[in-house]
Amino acid sequence: MDSTLHEVWQAAAGSPFIPTVGKGSQFWVAFVLLVIGFFLTGAFALNRSLVNLPVLAVPASLALAFGVVYMFCAVGVYV
Repeated sequence: MDSTLHEVWQAAAGSPFIPTVGKGSQFWVAFVLLVIGFFLTGAFALNRSLVNLPVLAVPASLALAFGVVYMFCAVGVYV
């Protein structure tokens, strides 16, 4: 664990960062996630029960959260 910053920099140069979602498709991924999130939120609002909480509400909140983050990245506002 006694590596210097220069050694870490050299090791990182051999493995460049490749994002999971490319810059050109971030907007569409964000748009799809937001649509899915709003759809699941509406479905949960129509039938609120304890069973639908993990089935609809949790995926809806995750889709909305990741959709908003990707949308900010797609328009150039990095969080």
